[in-house]
Amino acid sequence: MSFDSTMANLGIPRTGATTPGMGGTLNNTDTSQLGRTDMDQSDFLTLMTAQLKNQDPFAPVDNTQMVAQMAQFSSLSGISEMNTTLKAISERLGTGSLNDALGYVGKTVLVEGSTAFPRTTGGLAGAVSLPDDATNVAVTISKPDGTTLRTIELGAQAEGAVAWDWDGTTDSGDPAGDGPFTVKVTASNGSGMVKAAPLVWAPVSTVSMGADGQPSLALPGIGQVPLSAVWQVG
Repeated sequence: MSFDSTMANLGIPRTGATTPGMGGTLNNTDTSQLGRTDMDQSDFLTLMTAQLKNQDPFAPVDNTQMVAQMAQFSSLSGISEMNTTLKAISERLGTGSLNDALGYVGKTVLVEGSTAFPRTTGGLAGAVSLPDDATNVAVTISKPDGTTLRTIELGAQAEGAVAWDWDGTTDSGDPAGDGPFTVKVTASNGSGMVKAAPLVWAPVSTVSMGADGQPSLALPGIGQVPLSAVWQVG
């Protein structure tokens, strides 16, 4: 007996299969499940029922096999329920992340960026992110049009976040204005340039949910940043 005939006898015909001696395709074939690559508990129960209906009365299904199959059904049911529970927990955690993010509104955060606004008391603070040790680190503060206002030499620094503070005056000692300002950093060591990044303080205006389901912070002059990009909260 062919595979198609065997499956048809179990009540599980395959689309396009032919019945021996009839020269045609099986009628009333359900094609709604075509393309599926998994099986659920209902599928297992269907197979088990077909097995019992078509068992040889002189050689019935062994009790041990039946118990093993029922154990498999029970395990499958437990896994399905666990997946449902884990999905619910994941959704709750996502909601918790949004609630946590809402607590950032009105605060200032330290993130990677090149646009900075001065403090209400004047001046500006930030940091430099160094992936390696550097023998010379410098911070350049400019107007949006590129005019240099102040260059701060930080000298040799170890890898990590190096803080700096600017009093709001130019290299000539004049007030630099209200900003916003553009911050650039350079770093080097004995073997060449170090890929440093500027870190600036920015106020959190709003919180929104991204396309990936994760909350992000809206920062003036910087844009949307994920919570994972926050170095410090002020």
